[in-house]
Amino acid sequence: MPVSRLREIPGIGVDVVGDSADAAGDPSFLRLENLDTDLRPPAVALAATRAAIDDDAANSYLPFQGHRSLRVAAVAHVGRIAGRVYDPDTECVSVAGGLNGILNTLLATVEPGQEVVLCDPIYAGLVNRVRLVGGVPRFVPAEVTADGWTVDPERLAAAVGPQTAAVLMMGPAMPTGLVLDDRHWSALAAACERHDAWLIYDAAMERLRFDGLGPSHPAAHEALAPRTITVGSASKELRLIGWRVGWVVGPADIVADIRLVGMTNVVCQVGLAQDAVAAALDAVGADADVAAATAEWQRRSDTMLRQLASYPVIRPHGGWSMLLDTRPLGLTPGELSHALFHRAQVAATPMDGWGPSGQHFLRLVFANEPVERLELLGDRFARALG
Repeated sequence: MPVSRLREIPGIGVDVVGDSADAAGDPSFLRLENLDTDLRPPAVALAATRAAIDDDAANSYLPFQGHRSLRVAAVAHVGRIAGRVYDPDTECVSVAGGLNGILNTLLATVEPGQEVVLCDPIYAGLVNRVRLVGGVPRFVPAEVTADGWTVDPERLAAAVGPQTAAVLMMGPAMPTGLVLDDRHWSALAAACERHDAWLIYDAAMERLRFDGLGPSHPAAHEALAPRTITVGSASKELRLIGWRVGWVVGPADIVADIRLVGMTNVVCQVGLAQDAVAAALDAVGADADVAAATAEWQRRSDTMLRQLASYPVIRPHGGWSMLLDTRPLGLTPGELSHALFHRAQVAATPMDGWGPSGQHFLRLVFANEPVERLELLGDRFARALG
C-alpha cells in the first residue's frame, strides 16, 4: 500500500508508451507520445554550455538561488512580457526546470486540504503536484468548439472560493493548446483578491501561439500583479530540455519562501546550464528564434490536422500537442493507443489522469517529427482502424 500522498497519483502514461517505443527499436515508429523536439536549441546556448565545461565556477553548488546572470536574464524576460520591473536578487529564484518550480511554489502557497483551480483537461504532472503537496484540484472544464478549445472566464472565476489557495494556469495549456487572454485575467483578478488566492502562471509555452499574437501575462493586469507568481522554463521555447533550468519570478515575500523550499528540495540547479540559458534569453535574436520554431511547429500541427481531418481531432491554438476524442470512434484512448502502436507503428499517449475529461482523449505530439513523416499519419490511422 503506497503512502497516502501517492494513492491518487497514477503517473502520466507517457513513460509507459515511450519505453515501449524505445524497446521496439523500430525507426519507422512515429514518436507522438512525448514532449521531445528535434528542433535544435539556440546556438548561443550550445556555445555557452561548451564553455562552461572548463569553467570551475560552473561546477559548484553556489549560489543556491541560481547564477545571477540567469536571474537577471529571467526577470528581464518576464518583465518585458508582463510590463513590470522585477528585482533579480529578491524577486527571482532559479529552479531545476519548470516543474520543479511548480512543485516548490505549490509547497510554499498551499496548505493541505486547500483547493487549487486548474483547467480540464490539463497536464497530469500539474495535477499530480497539486495532490503531492496535499492540495485538492478544482477543475474547470474547457469546451470544444469548431475552432478549438475555450474556457469561460466567468466560470473560471466562479471556481475560486474560500478554500482556494491558488489558481494554476498555463497558456497555451498542455495538452490542449488552449490560450488564455486578458478576459480570463480580468475575471480572475477580483476573485483572487476576494479570496486571497495566488495566481500561479506556468509560462513554459507562452510564446508558442499560432495566432501571431504575443503572450497574455496575468501580471500585466494591475490588480493581479501582486498575486502572480510566474514559473518559466528553458525546456519548451528554447528547446533546452536536458538542461533542466527554470525560474520563478514574483513578489519578494513569497519568492523568499519558494527559495527556502528549494533549499530543502533540489537545493540548486545545473551549474553547467545556467549561463547558457541566460545567454539564450538575452540573445539579440531570441524572439525571432522562438518565432521560427513556433512557425515550424504550426506547420506540423496543420499537417496533422489535414491528415486526420476525418477524425475527431481538436485544433490547438499553440503549444506542441493536440487531442483526439476517441468516443466517436467507439474506442477508449487506451484501445486506440494500442491499435496505433501494434498495427501502425504510431506511439501516442492516452490521457488517463489528465483531469476528469482526460479519459476521453488521446494526445498526439507534433514537436518531434518532421512534416514529411507526419504526412504518413492518415495512412497509419487507416491501417490501425481498418
